Amino acid sequence: MHVRTLTSGLATVLLMSLPALGGGQALAAETPDAASASSAAARVLTYDASGSAEFRSAVDRGAAIWNASVDGAELRPAAAGQRANIRILADNGWPRALPTSLGNGTVWIGRQAVNEGYDTVRISSHELGHILGLPDRKPGPCSSLMSGSSAGVPCTNPYPNAAEKAEVENNFTGAVVSPSAATGSVPVLLED
Repeated sequence: MHVRTLTSGLATVLLMSLPALGGGQALAAETPDAASASSAAARVLTYDASGSAEFRSAVDRGAAIWNASVDGAELRPAAAGQRANIRILADNGWPRALPTSLGNGTVWIGRQAVNEGYDTVRISSHELGHILGLPDRKPGPCSSLMSGSSAGVPCTNPYPNAAEKAEVENNFTGAVVSPSAATGSVPVLLED
């Protein structure tokens, strides 16, 4: 949930309700929270999970986790015919991501890790974290989403920790995210 937007909306409702309670005149004013909320609008990143096969619900859940965790980026399914920032595929290999620029790239939800017992929602959330600009942090504890497989099969935590959330917020503060995955930069394949 976008707390700043909710807070701003609540402040506006309260401000507009005051005249009804006290018989005064309503004044429209932009609160500082409203100004910061509009300047901190989330960058919308679309994803195409049509090739994610049996992992579609895990992909949608991973996107929802990021949407609830950060305000700077919002992951939405691409509309029919829309070119997506992120393409998500299923294959028989190990899960991996190929970011082409911040907010753009391809994710593979690999069946090899799933067959070994790794959690599909954690995999999805982790690989989307790469597209949002986070590197692997191995070895690491289960509390670190970007520790990936080094946290072990029993780890099912799909949520980014405070440092990972802050890093994504920082990545998208003032960042320009193009709808095209091609930027001319050399992509780096991130596995895990």
